Amino acid sequence: MNQKEDVMAIKTNSAVKKDSTNRELSREKIISLYMESVLEHEKRPRSVYKFSKENGFSEEQFYDYFGSLEGLQKEIWKQFYHSTMALLVKSPEFDAFDTREKLLTFYYSFFEILTANRSYVLFSLSENVDKMKNLEQLKGLRRKLKGFATELIREGNEDKPAKFLKQSETIFSEATWLQFLFILKFWMDDNSPRFESTDVAIEKSVNTVFDLFDNTPLERVVDFGKFLWKEKMG
Repeated sequence: MNQKEDVMAIKTNSAVKKDSTNRELSREKIISLYMESVLEHEKRPRSVYKFSKENGFSEEQFYDYFGSLEGLQKEIWKQFYHSTMALLVKSPEFDAFDTREKLLTFYYSFFEILTANRSYVLFSLSENVDKMKNLEQLKGLRRKLKGFATELIREGNEDKPAKFLKQSETIFSEATWLQFLFILKFWMDDNSPRFESTDVAIEKSVNTVFDLFDNTPLERVVDFGKFLWKEKMG
């Protein structure tokens, strides 16, 4: 299955007319206008009032969809997640995948969507000197991803007859979130053509986590470590 051919990315829509005060708005249109504004001005709008006025709608209309610009930022990341899940649902093979394959497919698809919006993502995650402040916009995504990971490990546990073989949903979901942050940072720093090194990092990190949870030999941990060393030092 070629994920890159079918990716449904959230893209800025320059065709939206900004001088029409009577046009019907939607959550998606406001998101597109916001992303476009950020990329064109290389900074976030200073206020909801200024952003709304520049784009031909009222501040009141903005609040019909979002409570603040910060809330809009968080929604963009949740939309990345929803677009990924919508893509996976359309794949007839996805339901037949085991939990490892499902997580791999999710990551491949999600990072394809990020790549389609790379300029915005890099800006939004590098805007503040305080890196933790940049990560605040990921709170909604964190809940979504941990929920997805919980469903995966629950599904995997159903296939394990012995209770002692079942894995902790809490630990696995938290590990998945930390894994995502690692892959995200790797992708941001990746200079390889078509971000091929990120694809390798995704495969190795997912295999490593599942191997650790399954108590299998640690050859893949060593292999993953060698890969990271090569990428950072080679």
